[in-house]
Amino acid sequence: MSNIFKDRIFKEKAFIPFLTAGDPTAETTVNCILAMERAGADLIEIGIPFSDPTAEGVVIQDANIRSLSNGMTTDGVFEIVEKVREKSDVPLAFMTYINPVFHYGYDKFFEKCQKLGVCAIIIPDLPFEEKDEVVDVAEKYGVEVIFLIAPTSHERIKRIAKEARGFIYIVSSMGVTGVRSSINTDLDEIVSAIRAETDTPCAIGFGISTPEQAKKMAHISDGAIVGSAIVKIIAEYGENAPDKVYEYVKSMKDAVRES
Repeated sequence: MSNIFKDRIFKEKAFIPFLTAGDPTAETTVNCILAMERAGADLIEIGIPFSDPTAEGVVIQDANIRSLSNGMTTDGVFEIVEKVREKSDVPLAFMTYINPVFHYGYDKFFEKCQKLGVCAIIIPDLPFEEKDEVVDVAEKYGVEVIFLIAPTSHERIKRIAKEARGFIYIVSSMGVTGVRSSINTDLDEIVSAIRAETDTPCAIGFGISTPEQAKKMAHISDGAIVGSAIVKIIAEYGENAPDKVYEYVKSMKDAVRES
């Protein structure tokens, strides 16, 4: 496991927020990322917008549409990270689909990640069985490909956990991203199965929106991941969102610390 994950991101229970790059503007994205860092975020996921985000619910789908309609591109996302890096060394990860990375060119994409200090990438539509063509290039540039584990068979959980790097993203519920009133999956059992195979940290995402949920998920695992609830705040407040994002992320990080 790379030192940034073991020694920095997961030195305590982690809170990992997500936002979509370029929604509503590049400047707002930069300001929201900096607000998240001030509020205590341990790692920030930046969504690279894509026209067919199959793992996303309507909230993040709409954010992708708004961002793309405003002209956001993969190069534009890298420019956002450059602006963030002028003021911050907060750990950053990209979340996107295989198509934008493939068409950009694996070597070119991950070389830029390395240059800008993007430490990880999450690719929901990359099958575990087909990971090697991406993992091999990403590792060359010091970028971890984060594997997702959904509620599935124990054998598959064990197989993925054994090869996981950086951290493991546990999907709390089957289906797409989005706020959920309750999470009923037996996550304790999934975490136990992971812990039996690896000491790689694991964090739970999909459906978490309240401090109470974040505290519960971080108690079970090593951290909580939140996306749709933050994207909804940004959609509501637009360019005035950074202060609201700060308040929300701080409340969630405080809850995670109590877990």
